[in-house]
Amino acid sequence: MKKIEIKNEKEVLNTLKSGRIVEGRLALVPTDDGSILIEFVAYNRQRKRQPDVLIAELEHGWLKESPKRYKFFNSVKKTLEIPQVQLAMQRDMNAAMAELDVIGLIR
Repeated sequence: MKKIEIKNEKEVLNTLKSGRIVEGRLALVPTDDGSILIEFVAYNRQRKRQPDVLIAELEHGWLKESPKRYKFFNSVKKTLEIPQVQLAMQRDMNAAMAELDVIGLIR
C-alpha cells in the first residue's frame, strides 16, 4: 500500500477547499520499512521584492527609491539638438539632487 504524505497539509487542504489550485512537486521517497512513500511539497511562492516608491516625477523622467537603491531615469526626444538634450538632462539631474537633499541624503 502506498501512502501520500503532504507537507504543510493544513495550508494545502485549506487552499483546495477554497477552490484554488495548489502547485507543487511529487517525489517518491523510500521509507525505513522498505515501502515507498509519495511526498507532495507545495511551492511557497511569494512576492520577492517590493515595488519601487516614486520620490519625484521629473520633467523628462523620474526618481524612485527601492529597498537598496535610488533610481534616476531620464528620457529626451531625439528631435532635440545636443545642447538642448544636455540642458534638459542637467535640469532633471539638478531637480533629482534637490529632491534627495529634501529627504536628507545630501549634506
